[in-house]
Amino acid sequence: MSNAVKLKPELSALHLWGIAVGLVISGEYFGWSYGWGTAGTLGFLITAIFVAALYTTFIFSYTELTTAIPHAGGPFAYARKAFGEHGGLIAGLATLIEFVFAPPAIAMAIGAYLNVQFPELDPKTAAVGAYVVFIGLNILGVKIAATFELFVTILAIIELLVFMGVVAPGFSVSNFVANGWAGSSVFSGAAVGGIFAAIPFAIWFFLAIEGAAMAAEETKNPRRSIPLAYIAGILTLLVLAMGVMILAGGVGDWKALSNVNDPLPQAMKAVVGASSGWLHMLVWIGLFGLIASFHGIILGYSRQIFALARAGYLPTSLAKLHPRFRTPHRAIIVGGIIGVAAIYSDNLVQFGGMTLTANMITMAVFGAILMYIMSMLSLFKLRKTAPTMERPFKAPWYPLAPAFALVSACICMAAMVYYNFALFIVFLVFMGAGYLYFALTGAQRATAEDSMSPAEASA
Repeated sequence: MSNAVKLKPELSALHLWGIAVGLVISGEYFGWSYGWGTAGTLGFLITAIFVAALYTTFIFSYTELTTAIPHAGGPFAYARKAFGEHGGLIAGLATLIEFVFAPPAIAMAIGAYLNVQFPELDPKTAAVGAYVVFIGLNILGVKIAATFELFVTILAIIELLVFMGVVAPGFSVSNFVANGWAGSSVFSGAAVGGIFAAIPFAIWFFLAIEGAAMAAEETKNPRRSIPLAYIAGILTLLVLAMGVMILAGGVGDWKALSNVNDPLPQAMKAVVGASSGWLHMLVWIGLFGLIASFHGIILGYSRQIFALARAGYLPTSLAKLHPRFRTPHRAIIVGGIIGVAAIYSDNLVQFGGMTLTANMITMAVFGAILMYIMSMLSLFKLRKTAPTMERPFKAPWYPLAPAFALVSACICMAAMVYYNFALFIVFLVFMGAGYLYFALTGAQRATAEDSMSPAEASA
């Protein structure tokens, strides 16, 4: 691989933990409460526990791949090694869709939080402003970006702990369980359907933690740093997700929080009042949680675009690095342009009566689940075809843990398709467009900086 397109390793395990948690932590601030509207609080609790088990087993299994193949493409690189070019294409496109559609949803939440303080500020204008600011910061250098990510992630964690402490005195079990099922009881068809339909919003609690793998090329001693970051990261997120969801659901009428982009300020308002300093602190400091994920996912999508372009799956010009900062600036900017277009797409397209934010979350989750399936299949395939490959970290409880993650991901995909068929068709259109470009650019891949050998391509 040419030095002209090689990323510089500068990050520590602490940086990587900050990226892993920061990528996800906005999921604790918004998005998940749409699951209450679908399943009720008790139904969504069941969904969240199932998804938490999926992510725990997935991350412990996925870490085997990230340490064995520390590549900026992450899942793209693992699937390409296991299944050749076509496997890499499926995983790469799925990851790209996940990481390109998640930032607009987060940007809209940033706009909603700012709108609480400045009602005259259009949330979409604020969202575009967030893109401009954090695209610029990501271009300045990975260490600067990762250090900022670590700082805002720690602040966001502190703020979530403060939220839990402030609303805990107002928590009531009776509030949480009131009308807690989508149907009359857990055994009703509506309740069971709601539990499955709420899957994308439970996934939002953890979505994108896998993106830290895309910083593997830029990590010092990745074989040690990645396992530490991932294991500490998933444990951190499990505690925060369950604490926030349960406490927020018990402070009043949870239905009032089930269709908004700022459930935490609204939950705190029910406890301390609209004029409380605690509420204003939550809005301002709470922005750090959204910023952490937004900023981190920009880093993630840019590395995925960069890796696909470097291998010739996207225009190779997108693999160019900034001559001074050594960051994939073109990939960063292109992903931002797509995100801004998605923010304004609600005037053109509506699906299923859901909000723009809910639709973007669902689209990102389609990409994530397909990527999880491809990653676990890659793990099993490489255990068989490359038994001697060095694996600094091996998946514990193999094959049970990765098998549980794989089966659970397949169940999630089936439920997602059933309850979001129109968006699934849109997802397939994006995948099909990527395949068409792939089919027309074989010569480009053959001469790319990160091209595969004929033997690897036919795997």
